[in-house]
Amino acid sequence: MDQSGNFKVLNLGEMAFIHLDVRCLYTLIICTTFGSMPSNAEIKVNPPQDFEIVDPGYLGYLSLQWQPPLFLDNFKECTIEYELKYRNIDSKHWKTIITKNLHYKDGFDLNKGIEAKIHTLLPAQCTNGSEVRSSWSETTYWTSPRGNLETKIQDMDCVYYNWQYLLCSWKSGMGVHFDTNYQLFYWYEGLNHAIQCTDYINVNGKNMGCRFPYLESSDYKDFYICVNGSSESHPIRPSYFIFQLQNIVKPLPPDYLSLTVKNSEEINLKWSMPKGPIPAKCFIYEIEFIEDDTTWVTTTVENEIQITRTSNESQKLCFLVRSKVNMYCSDDGIWSEWSDEQCWKDLSYKKRSLFSSRDILLTH
Repeated sequence: MDQSGNFKVLNLGEMAFIHLDVRCLYTLIICTTFGSMPSNAEIKVNPPQDFEIVDPGYLGYLSLQWQPPLFLDNFKECTIEYELKYRNIDSKHWKTIITKNLHYKDGFDLNKGIEAKIHTLLPAQCTNGSEVRSSWSETTYWTSPRGNLETKIQDMDCVYYNWQYLLCSWKSGMGVHFDTNYQLFYWYEGLNHAIQCTDYINVNGKNMGCRFPYLESSDYKDFYICVNGSSESHPIRPSYFIFQLQNIVKPLPPDYLSLTVKNSEEINLKWSMPKGPIPAKCFIYEIEFIEDDTTWVTTTVENEIQITRTSNESQKLCFLVRSKVNMYCSDDGIWSEWSDEQCWKDLSYKKRSLFSSRDILLTH
């Protein structure tokens, strides 16, 4: 329509120009509206600062800690998270933690080095739809090397007897001088600091083991031990160990065994639960049963079992039992010693044999 109010017919060139104007107008509106929001490719975040592994003296329980990244002013309304990965250097697998905190604690084998890395995570709601990650910040940790590897103690063996008394023993390292002696330190969560053994097992003037005191609230948590040594001739390499005490329990053997032959075939075997603090639900039992010259073994979580006699003519039945903490209370355990043997003898067989012999004599 022109200025006179009449409609005007446009040619193709004029129509194309107007269409181009409208496209530019739309583009201008879009640029004005969204121009302040950068694309995902333009959003960057720095890695955490001052990343380090700190040893507080707990024999392997270390703290990984860091500070927030620089230049977070543009993300004040965002919840910053961190992805932490760590492992002992010879391990194939990383442990991965996502956290909002500025520290994380875990146990490590100090016989080996530790490596860790961390980066910053910006959640999708802060970055226009997709998560943004910083580059990695990395660190390592080694204990100060001291002494040759051969000087470390050998054959460390720890047993938690009846879930009450912990005892550890070891052998001397190879080629150590006669004046070498050893010291044991231990720590678990709940103690304020590492504690030295106060009751050593002494063999030929050397500390070759430790009897531990009552260990309050020490179950189901990592128990850290370090055995180091001293010698005027050369330094001794420390040895580090991590146990969970419920996994090295050795119970007492069952007692008060009874064997009852109910009829010609059925046999009832029964015993008393081992004495001590271990709950009844935590036991598994292994039974060795002997019928004349045949022996077989079975297991049960009850303290009683019914078995079937293989032959009515068997003259002697015996069994013995040992106990262990089962899979419901620990990941592993140590079998107790075997109980005393309990037996049953068929006295009537001797009488029958005696009567048979008399019959033969009378016949002759």
